[in-house]
This record gives sequence, C-alpha cells and structure tokens, in this order.
Amino acid sequence: MRLDRALAAQLARIPLGHVTRQFPHKLDHVWESPTDGTTPRQQHPVFYGSFDWHSCVHGWWTMLTLRRLFPDMPEADQIAALADSTFTADKLAVELAYLDRPGAGGFERPYGWAWLLQLQLEATRHSDTAWGAQLEPLARAFAARFRGYLAVLTYPIRTGTHANTSFAVALALPWAGAFDPPLAATLRGRAVAWFGGDRDCQAWEPGGDEFLSSALTEAMCMARSLPDESFAPWLAAFLPRIDQGLPATLFEPATVSDRSDGKIAHLDGLNLSRAWCWRALAPHLIGDAQTKAEAAAQRHLDAALPHLAGDFAGEHWLTSFALFALLANSSVRT
Repeated sequence: MRLDRALAAQLARIPLGHVTRQFPHKLDHVWESPTDGTTPRQQHPVFYGSFDWHSCVHGWWTMLTLRRLFPDMPEADQIAALADSTFTADKLAVELAYLDRPGAGGFERPYGWAWLLQLQLEATRHSDTAWGAQLEPLARAFAARFRGYLAVLTYPIRTGTHANTSFAVALALPWAGAFDPPLAATLRGRAVAWFGGDRDCQAWEPGGDEFLSSALTEAMCMARSLPDESFAPWLAAFLPRIDQGLPATLFEPATVSDRSDGKIAHLDGLNLSRAWCWRALAPHLIGDAQTKAEAAAQRHLDAALPHLAGDFAGEHWLTSFALFALLANSSVRT
C-alpha cells in the first residue's frame, strides 16, 4: 500500500478523533498525598487525550507529519488550527512544570521521552508556525533526562514494550543529531556498548503483549548508531540467516486474538513495527536476504493495516506505527 493523499486523510482523521478525547485515560502519575490528583486535562493540558500521555504525543506526531506531507488535504487545516490552540505557552508551561514534581523522575521513561523529541523535531519542519520553538523547552528537558538515564543504565532493557532501550535510542537519535550532537554521540556510544557484541539472535518472540520486536528494533537502533560500513557486518553476524527466512518467528505476523484487549492489541503494533523495521533494513541487504525482508514487511503490513480503527484499544495509538511503516525506506524525513 502506498501513502497517498486519500490514505493520508484517512489516517489523519484517526488521531484527530482522539488527541482531545480525555476519557478513558490511563495516567502515569505518582501520588504524593491523598489530594494529589486532578483530571488528565488539568494535569496535562497539551497531552491529555488518546488514553495516555505518550499516545497523545505520537498522535500529534502523526498529524503534523501528515500535514507536512499533504498540506492540501482538508484535514491539514484542522490539524493546524488545533495545534495553534494547543501548543500555547501557558499549556506547555504546565507540562514542563509537571516534570519538577518529586515523583515524576520516571514519568514516561524512556518511551514518552523519545516520542516527545520526535514530535518536536517534526514541529520544527513546519516553518509557517511557531510549534517547534514552543515545544523546544519540553524537548530540552527530556533530553536532559536522557543524559542522566544513559549514565546509570548499566544494562539495556530488551522487552518489546514501552521500556525497550533500543527503540528509545533509535527514536531519540534524529532529534539529538539535529539539536544536541553530544547527546547523539552518547546515544550511539551506549548503543554500541550494549549491542555491538550481540551475535546469532534467536528472536524468541513475540511475547503476548509486545508491540516491538526486540530483535528488529535492536537492528534499527544499530543502523542509526553505526556507519554503513560497520553496520552491514554487524547485521550479518546478528541475523546471519535472513536469506533462509530464519529465525522464523521474525518473518510471520503475530496472531491477534482479541482487539478489544489493550495488551493483546499490542500485537497489531508489533506487526506494524516489524514492517517498519524490515522495510528500513532491506536496503542494507542483498539477494535472497533482501527479498525475504521485503516480503516479510509486506506480510506484516497487510496483517495490521485493516485494524487501525474500530476499537479504541488499538485506535488510540496504532496509526503512528502504520505511518512509520509506510514511510520506511523512502526519502521522507521521520
């Protein structure tokens, strides 16, 4: 499937329908006293929708990206108007102040941090707006948290859910490369230290509620951390039997038995994130390995794209991963 104006408009309507939907909502919040709690919108006046903070952040990333790529679609004006009324100094000041709370040190670590950096990077590409500048203080605050976290994270977290280290590093690197080169160098250095010696990945996945492939996300992280001449031999050692379609678990889409179950619905995200990774990795491969990667990407995309909307368990977040997959291996900046 190709991302065209019609599909972009269809995708944009999904987050337009939930980034301002306050309930149901799952807070990431540490209570300090019996009265230490308010509504999601009071606590997070910018990112209060989409069931949780991080999904709202990447719902906004989806909308801004689609607005940039298809500025003539009708939804582009809706996105711009909503962003103008949302990314305001007073609202963003509340988001920033939340990070100073005593119990907020682990707030959205590291998944939400990385997505906020991705959002602010995208916002800077809209030169007709001030969104990038307005979001920058929040991005800088999360970048500072990344630096502190990297200094104490002895071992990477490899589970295929929000704590995954390689996904956060891969997502943070484009922002750091543009706005904080020392952080980019640290991210790359830690990635190589953690993953550089990994060999012959067995890919014991998926877990029952994973939306990231620990194997392929690690490969994506290393693709962004190493120069091409170093990445190719690393990938050949890490996944040495791609040309044979092995490990087999990486090449077949996960089965999603109940899309109303928020955890099981994660598996649609796994299929989309695998499609993204396989499409992005394919140019680094040759011959049968490249063919296998491209075919696996298409199978995973076909399995998940029909299920982006219809149940809020997946609808509040899947579109972002679909967009990653659709834009992978293209000239479009993400």
